[in-house]
Amino acid sequence: MSYDRYLAICNPLRYSSLMSHRVCVKLIAISWLLALSVTPYTVISAATQEFCNQNTINHFFCDYFPLLELSCSDTSLVRILAVALTVPVILFPFLLIIGSYICIAHEILKIVSSIGRQKAFSTCSSHLAVVSIFYGTLIGIYVVPTRNQLQTISKLLSLLYTVVTPFINPMIYSLKSADMKNA
Repeated sequence: MSYDRYLAICNPLRYSSLMSHRVCVKLIAISWLLALSVTPYTVISAATQEFCNQNTINHFFCDYFPLLELSCSDTSLVRILAVALTVPVILFPFLLIIGSYICIAHEILKIVSSIGRQKAFSTCSSHLAVVSIFYGTLIGIYVVPTRNQLQTISKLLSLLYTVVTPFINPMIYSLKSADMKNA
């Protein structure tokens, strides 16, 4: 979506030629391949751990790091590799999104009319809000995990990216719809 917004605001005359159906399919395929490329590692590394008698995860759902806490094996290498894998899956897309929004902000600041500036900003604000909540919590949990991270904070952050973000996403985008405003 950030690339779509980038093209719509920074290259409006070339939008239809640059954002074709083929480009959309490629962007979706890249996203899925990137996400699915990490799945075998996490499943295999979790399946090869030795687990003790304790079988209760102190979490709302079966998340990776709380699952590793139940292991009797040494999980230090698995944790390091898990954090290393989050860089291409979480950090690179986040940096690309932020980079596109920096370019968009630069273009928006060039707009002379305040109405045009406000319209361009409102086009991007909802997506930027959802991206900030989603990636902010993911980075807080997986990219910068602290050794003594409070379990309660980890649970609350995981609720933000698993429950709150998907819940507010349709509301944010539907509130911008003309049909919803009329209703």
